[in-house]
Amino acid sequence: MLDDFLVRAALAGLGVALAAGPLGCFVVWRRMAYFGDATAHASLLGVALALSFSVSVFAGALAVALVMALSVTLLQSRGYAMDTLLGVLAHAALAIGLVVAASLQGLRLDLMAFLFGDILSVGRVDLAVIWAGAAAVLGLLIWRWDRLLTATVDPDLACSAGIDPRREQLVLTLALAIVVAVAIKVVGALLITALLIIPAAAARPFVRTPEAMAVLAALLGAVSALGGLRASYLWDTPTGPTIVTVAAGFFAASALARPVLDAARRGA
Repeated sequence: MLDDFLVRAALAGLGVALAAGPLGCFVVWRRMAYFGDATAHASLLGVALALSFSVSVFAGALAVALVMALSVTLLQSRGYAMDTLLGVLAHAALAIGLVVAASLQGLRLDLMAFLFGDILSVGRVDLAVIWAGAAAVLGLLIWRWDRLLTATVDPDLACSAGIDPRREQLVLTLALAIVVAVAIKVVGALLITALLIIPAAAARPFVRTPEAMAVLAALLGAVSALGGLRASYLWDTPTGPTIVTVAAGFFAASALARPVLDAARRGA
């Protein structure tokens, strides 16, 4: 079954969506969209360095994404404004990554594949890495769910309950770096954040509990991945952007339905 490239692509999309959906809920709740964008842009530098030193692309993207996220957290604690830090570090990492990629000798690097994804070229090893990363992120979120949720809703309450909000922030940072590293093959560095926040934002009006939102976000992400893959196959469009376009369609439908849902809840 895995000899079929479309089956591998579908499984890769499902793996990324199942991890990105629940994690994306925390990105939305904490308003970390730009933080996720900066981490994703930094991953391109990791890809270029990995190819330079002939190591795993996943390892390179994960290492640099993690360094970026930790650097932002550290510098923010020293008084730098978050938006300034993210703007400087995100664009600097992206630019340095492009320069390093352009200077690689003897290697043909398809920048478009890493910027916008190349899910159709996912191999068996890639598939194993994606699902291992997705399992690690889901396991981490399930393990820390109550603590993460408390630290997100009310940091003061978390402190009084013996929960360190900074530690939970580091847990989210680690999970975000893993998702970025595994998703770069599917939707690319420029679209990873979209797959994180759009399904979560689309799920929000339809649910009443955080757990329901996480499940629905994962489901919408999975349908977006499969629907985008199908649409790309039928209409010969770039697969990564098509997946994000399908997700954006769900968000548009959600936005149109929101006033109706709000009115129904007020009436109830």
